[in-house]
Amino acid sequence: MELDKALQFAVILGWDDLAKVAKPRSVRIEYRCEPAASLDHLRVWADKAGGHQDLVCDYWTRTSSNHPSGARFSNGHHSDQLAQTLDFIMKNQDQFTRPADAGREGLMVAYPPVEKDCTEAATWIKGLSGTATDLGGAADGTTLQAP
Repeated sequence: MELDKALQFAVILGWDDLAKVAKPRSVRIEYRCEPAASLDHLRVWADKAGGHQDLVCDYWTRTSSNHPSGARFSNGHHSDQLAQTLDFIMKNQDQFTRPADAGREGLMVAYPPVEKDCTEAATWIKGLSGTATDLGGAADGTTLQAP
C-alpha cells in the first residue's frame, strides 16, 4: 500500500473527532521525505471555510530537546484513533511505498469521507488488528483499535 493511502485512511478513521472542533472541508498531511531515509515528521492541518487552517497535530518519530515523539495535538483537536493510526504507520514505514516519481515534499489531502471511504478504512484497520504486527505504542500508550 502507498504511504499516502495509509495516511488518508488514518484521517478518515479520525474524521469524526476532527469534525468536532474544525468542521474541515479537507484535511491535509504535509511531510518531507528524503530519499533512502525514513520519515521523521509530519504535520496534519484542517482546512476550513474561508481559507482558514488549523494545525491539528505534529507527529515526530524521534524525541529531541525541542519536541517529544508521537502525536501532539493543537488548537483543541484530539483523536486517539488518528494518533494510534499515525503511530502504526510511522513505526512501520517499511510496509508502505511511495511512487518512484515522488518528490521530497509529500502532501496527502482527504475530503469528508463517504460511506465507501469509511468502510475501506475500517476494513484496512481491522486487517491490521489481525496481524502479528505491533499495533501498540501510541503517544498515550494505548493500542490501536478498530472503529
